[in-house]
Amino acid sequence: MSATETNTYFIKSTATALGFTYCGIAKAQKLDEDAKRLESWLNTGKHGSMRYMENYFDLRVDPSKLVPGAKSVITLLLNYFPSEVQRRDAPQVSKYAYGKDYHEVIRDKLKVFLQMIKENIGDVHGRGFADSAPVLEKSWAQKSGLGWIAKNGNLITKQQGSFFFIATLITDLELEYDDPFIKDYCGSCTRCIDACPTDAILEDKVIDGSKCISYFTIELRDMLIPGKMKGQFANKMFGCDICQDVCPWNKFSKPTKETAFTPLPHILNFTTSDWEDLTEESFKILFKDSPLKRSKYAGIKRNLKFILE
Repeated sequence: MSATETNTYFIKSTATALGFTYCGIAKAQKLDEDAKRLESWLNTGKHGSMRYMENYFDLRVDPSKLVPGAKSVITLLLNYFPSEVQRRDAPQVSKYAYGKDYHEVIRDKLKVFLQMIKENIGDVHGRGFADSAPVLEKSWAQKSGLGWIAKNGNLITKQQGSFFFIATLITDLELEYDDPFIKDYCGSCTRCIDACPTDAILEDKVIDGSKCISYFTIELRDMLIPGKMKGQFANKMFGCDICQDVCPWNKFSKPTKETAFTPLPHILNFTTSDWEDLTEESFKILFKDSPLKRSKYAGIKRNLKFILE
């Protein structure tokens, strides 16, 4: 095998050894079409109050701005689908937040990955990203052959659906590139669009982030959720999985093998009363490693009050 083939094999086998479910590789290049779509999305205010989405536009669409001399974009998927779900009569938490904060889990894996690359291949420069930097992860996942971007804006794989975290590793190492995923297997299905209670899923795979339940319950920093949204959240307290839960492709989802994502017992078992009685001190102890800390105690209490009143 050539050095490029050998290095590519090493990258993909290492990804598997580190617990990633899928690994795809694309040539690092500027995302011109994505840049146009992103600009249009921002200009029409579909990011709501998420002003950080306006920052570092050039970095989002050009990997060489993040890693000088970038040649390859390695995309990694990590399954988070739980083996157990919450009791249905309690305020609901999005499945991605059942266990440990994925930012920390994936960040640790990417650090090890980069170190292994340097030890086995040589002086390779790269940076790993886990939803914490201006990277268009889903576009790179599609370009590296992992799946297609669905009507609900999620990346879907034919093998296991969409309950995945996406991590990106940009490097100056030249590798063999996977063919992009061309087909769209959503077809005429509109289940996600029909099921969205806030009409956040628009035509042409455009998501109005300013209408999404996840936006209101996680990203919105105001202490008041607009009254016009009253009655539209059902019992969603942190995030929302409706568009994924109704997707036919997610019948293929398999429970994750990542122990860090094992559901916290209190998330699975808390009743409405347990959430109402939760103190700030208890919140900080029970959810110190959880994604719920992004909303903070005040945000959780705000959300709880909004869905229960």
